[in-house]
This record gives sequence, C-alpha cells and structure tokens, in this order.
Amino acid sequence: MMTKAEDKCEIWAVDQKKVTKTKNRLPTDETFTVLAETFGALADSNRAKILHSLVDQELCVCDIACVVGISESAISQHLRILRTLRLVKQRKEGRMMYYSLNDDHIRQLLDICLEHTKHT
Repeated sequence: MMTKAEDKCEIWAVDQKKVTKTKNRLPTDETFTVLAETFGALADSNRAKILHSLVDQELCVCDIACVVGISESAISQHLRILRTLRLVKQRKEGRMMYYSLNDDHIRQLLDICLEHTKHT
C-alpha cells in the first residue's frame, strides 16, 4: 500500500495544456452525479444480484426474491432505486409486475465490472 508521500509529486509542476484539454472534455457535474449514483446502486450486493438476475430474462418480484434470498419487501425497495436510476424497467401483466434491464448498456456495465473483478 502506498503512503501519503508516494501519492504526491515531489515538485509542483502543472502541465496547463493537459489540464485545459482534460477540463474541456469533462462531462457536466450533473452527469458525474448520475454516474456516481449508478455506481452507488451497484455498490449494494443485493442490487448487483438483482441486475445480474435480469441479464437475460425478465422476472417478477417473487422470482427475484427467491433468486437473491431476501424478502419481497426488500426486493421492492431495491427495485424502486434501480427504477429511479433507469437501470431496470417494469411491465405489468394482469396482477403480475415483471422487471427487466432498461437497456443493453446495463448488461455491458455488469459484464465489464464482473470481468474487472476477475483481474483484481
């Protein structure tokens, strides 16, 4: 593990061209807020399991609760967060509510994160 001294440059020297170029290509603060919220949602292992369960299929709350191993009430709370962040979508059929990933980007994000865990 690096110490604080190793985390800093030994001298203060800013490359203004690099700084300006980097600042100019930064997305908005709002975009980074949404990004942080998305990763925050994935930081909960139950929500990550819910998303992974929905990779290739849609499931109802009862199915998701059985897969993840927590109560339907807890699943509903997690799904509310995932819906708010537009990570999942819902579809009602009769008295059943089915959930699926909102789009393929969520699948890609999960795949990339899971692949990364294999390298750490």
